[in-house]
Amino acid sequence: MLSRKLTSEFLGTATLIATVVGSGAMATALSNDVGIQLLINTIATVFVLYILITLLGPISGAHFNPVVTGVDFFTKKIKGKEFSFYVIAQLAGAAVGAMIANLMFEYSAIYISEKERTGAHLLLGEVIATAGLILIIHLALKQKEDKKIARLVAAWIGAAYFFTSSTSFANPAAVFGRMFSDTFSGIAPMSAPLFVLAEIIGGLLGYLGFKALTSKAKSGK
Repeated sequence: MLSRKLTSEFLGTATLIATVVGSGAMATALSNDVGIQLLINTIATVFVLYILITLLGPISGAHFNPVVTGVDFFTKKIKGKEFSFYVIAQLAGAAVGAMIANLMFEYSAIYISEKERTGAHLLLGEVIATAGLILIIHLALKQKEDKKIARLVAAWIGAAYFFTSSTSFANPAAVFGRMFSDTFSGIAPMSAPLFVLAEIIGGLLGYLGFKALTSKAKSGK
């Protein structure tokens, strides 16, 4: 079962990052308008998230994100060994997905990004994007709305692409993969550590928000 889960996480993350990077490259080839480029990138990401979570969720939980897996480890839903293997599969998938996208658009497989993403405003965007993601997932699970998670996550990420300053990476694996592509969706390696830190903080805040909301609901009964 673990091998199937890891395969699911690897393939799902690879497909997600290939979509993010590939649609970004296609967007810049089709238009010089940054708004249209972001719209193309967003639509492709929303669609593939819905597909991947719907089909791979029953196999591995469709995490595709070390923060999501980290919260499960923190809450003792998974053990340390499974957490480690999940994260390795996600990071490997992200790198492979970016490389495949690069090759599809005739770039070198490894095309390190030079796109710097710095500033407290961008980090705040990542905190908010990741906090919202974790909050939504856990509220849906708590309310037994498991079948709606694919739609809810896709909708949140689609919205966050436009309302957060960082365009909602919300995923350390995505940050890792997008370092390998100097295209529209890329991020320079020097910008990555603070993005990941912001996502970890956002994940923690999102879970604390979930606990606050659910504990209030209990006390009100």
